[in-house]
Amino acid sequence: MTIALDPSDTTPDTPDTPGTTAAPAPEPEENFWVPEPAAPSEETGRAEEIEEITEAEETAGAEEVDPADHDPVVVQDARDFGVYARTGGWTFALKVARSVRPGGQPAEGTAARKVSARAFAALAGCSPERVMRHYKAWDMAADDGLVPQFEVLEPGADIELPDADVWLSYYTSRNSASSVRGQAISAAAEAEGIRPTKALEVAENPTALRAAILADPGTAEAARGALLDRMREDPALQTEMARAIARTDDLKKAVASEAKVADRVGYVRQIVESGQVRTPAGQTVEAPPEVRAEAERHLSLIDELDDSEEAGEWAGEAYESVKGLVARAVEENPELRVQERRTRFYSSLQKATKVFEELTLDEVMEEEIYEEDMLQRLEALQEAIGSCIAALRKAAPTAP
Repeated sequence: MTIALDPSDTTPDTPDTPGTTAAPAPEPEENFWVPEPAAPSEETGRAEEIEEITEAEETAGAEEVDPADHDPVVVQDARDFGVYARTGGWTFALKVARSVRPGGQPAEGTAARKVSARAFAALAGCSPERVMRHYKAWDMAADDGLVPQFEVLEPGADIELPDADVWLSYYTSRNSASSVRGQAISAAAEAEGIRPTKALEVAENPTALRAAILADPGTAEAARGALLDRMREDPALQTEMARAIARTDDLKKAVASEAKVADRVGYVRQIVESGQVRTPAGQTVEAPPEVRAEAERHLSLIDELDDSEEAGEWAGEAYESVKGLVARAVEENPELRVQERRTRFYSSLQKATKVFEELTLDEVMEEEIYEEDMLQRLEALQEAIGSCIAALRKAAPTAP
């Protein structure tokens, strides 16, 4: 569309509208601020009333209006509003692009009609930084071929402008966006499909983010998911979170409880996915059909749980049920039962051997270490080992 706005045009809701005679006004702060929740008031009631009226007007459809029937000032305001509604920030970026040349120096072969960003800001009653943000947005759009380059624009020139929605892809109202940190935040915001300015606002006010997390479960859930995603690629953050959890008793207990649930679900899932089962003694064997079927039944119930439902009770029931079937299957299979007992004996023997090897015999030679009970326990252990050896020799197959 082609715009032709009056040079003295000012739009109250848009802080970037340049004026030629307007007195300088303090630039509104851009810091992100989360207001305290307010109790219902007359203003709240009035806002709801306005919203109801607006909804009624929207459902009524477009109204045919003759400009001649209305005050010309109102008609002009409406038309200016329409221009901005269709083009957004491009309306004011064009004013900057056709009127400003940084430093105020004319381009080669052009008349010295354009002014510096500082002079333009003084005339507009805003900061040079704000003017330059519009200038840079136009420059990036020009590089993409979306709008003409500055050199072909003369003061007062009108051109077709892009849609308002495209403006947010080029303009940022945050100074921090130009930093390395700001660029990373902007890139992440674009990847999530949101406006970079929103993410930058939050990043510039961590206290507001903390307040939102503390007050709103939805925000807390979003923060939790973001932290988990970040920790997968940030070992330092992993360490910090693990340390914080380990130092907090309630969190440490909660983690231990969830780890137990995860282990039990993993035990059942492993049977379903691999078709193998781990016996109580620790040997891995093919899962009997009834064990695998029971594991599949319990796992399907667990997988259907909503995120808000606790899986602990379901995991415990599944684990005990499958474990009981495994133990029964072992006892009902003579060959498997013998192998299970052999495995259990070897496991106990290895543990006992390791413990005994860790005894420091040099310390026994010292008189201060000696206790009568030590000798009695070792003698009892020696007797038990002797009995075990005799039993094994008796059970040994007779040589041919």
